[in-house]
Amino acid sequence: MTAPVVAIDGPSGAGKGTVARRTAGALGWHLLDSGAFYRLVALAAAEAGTAVDDEAGLAALASSLPVRFEGEAVWLGEREVSGDIRSEACGTAASRVAALPAVRQGLVGLQRSFRRPPGLVADGRDMGTVIFPDAELKVFLTASAAERAKRRYKQLKEKGFDVNLPALFAEVEARDRRDAERAVAPLRPAPDARVIDSTTMTIDAVVAAVLDEVRRVLSPATGRD
Repeated sequence: MTAPVVAIDGPSGAGKGTVARRTAGALGWHLLDSGAFYRLVALAAAEAGTAVDDEAGLAALASSLPVRFEGEAVWLGEREVSGDIRSEACGTAASRVAALPAVRQGLVGLQRSFRRPPGLVADGRDMGTVIFPDAELKVFLTASAAERAKRRYKQLKEKGFDVNLPALFAEVEARDRRDAERAVAPLRPAPDARVIDSTTMTIDAVVAAVLDEVRRVLSPATGRD
């Protein structure tokens, strides 16, 4: 049988990465951080001198990414790049790269290859609509743009970065527009997705809500009550 999938989609800063990681840990399943792929393409492009609008060049990079995940660590070949791909510059470039149809197509097979027993929790922006349209559970995790900017501001401040909240808010709104208006795989909930607004919720509450949904629709597959 095909391994079950829990797809968690949503805009930047909604908390889907943390929720997906904790959900996968609770279930003992594999994790796919699809956003990391676009950041990796952006990083590889910067290092290779490939322009962010060179669709053919970026697609070639995407189709041959030597990527692997080890817990929270992301590896590109023999180099850990977890910190490199989380910079604001890399995130902005990744949003532009993700709007290119050839790049998205080049990553489809690689992302689907992560679907293996006992199951997969996949987070991104088109997991439930494009990559795993047959996912057993689809969650669309969102939050207000103001709240997502505050969360990012706090994260960056804790890491010692000098950041500006109004500028972050403007970037969040700009990224939302790019993701929602792109021609291929625009950001939107799947028709059968469970929408969770995390604006006033703690991470613990969101994870609990997702696990409740998993138990409701997948308890025979997970073996949990």
